[in-house]
Amino acid sequence: MAIEELTRPVDAIKHQAKTVTVGISRSDENLLEVALVKEVLGAGTSRDALSYETLKLLVSLDIAIDEVIGHTRYRISSLDQENPTLSIIDRGGVSLGIKSRTERDLELRGTKHRVAASKKVLLTKGLRDQRTILLIPEVKDGETIGINLLHIVLRKNLNVQEIKKVLQGYHNRYGGIQDAVRETEPSFRDDFLLEQSIECLLIDSIDSIAESLRGLTDV
Repeated sequence: MAIEELTRPVDAIKHQAKTVTVGISRSDENLLEVALVKEVLGAGTSRDALSYETLKLLVSLDIAIDEVIGHTRYRISSLDQENPTLSIIDRGGVSLGIKSRTERDLELRGTKHRVAASKKVLLTKGLRDQRTILLIPEVKDGETIGINLLHIVLRKNLNVQEIKKVLQGYHNRYGGIQDAVRETEPSFRDDFLLEQSIECLLIDSIDSIAESLRGLTDV
């Protein structure tokens, strides 16, 4: 009898653990079906190099991405040392026709170093060619081992609810913009977001976006 009483809780715990594991697996499977996530995996990034946080963020951005037109994957070495380096391991699409600084200089610095150090996805523009790019850190055992850089085209016809959803999912820029506007204004109107391109809302500084939106309250 005593053994039976001890066995029941153990069985219950095993069942609970199995249920949680299955739930996570199904959730992950759903995330992997999103178009942008498929593009990242198709460009060579392994599933186990993408954190759950990164997957969720990519899903949030998916609705804002019209097309992925190229990619460059980098391997990162010695990130924990004084002079980390990166090297190109794969390219595709428009990237094949773009000269890379990495071809002549292996030092990891600037935006790519920031992404590697923070382990956070970044949507930005190339300083030299002004192409819109998405940088996705590849992380294993808590260390960034690579970056997948996607060349993307953003959609231009998002409605206000879609814009809000994208901004909420991308490092909660929606909350940041809202707070910045309300530093000086009594309220924040979501429809004002339609006056800015999704590119500006995702890439420009929150302060500059807020300044533009504040000007609309006087109209």
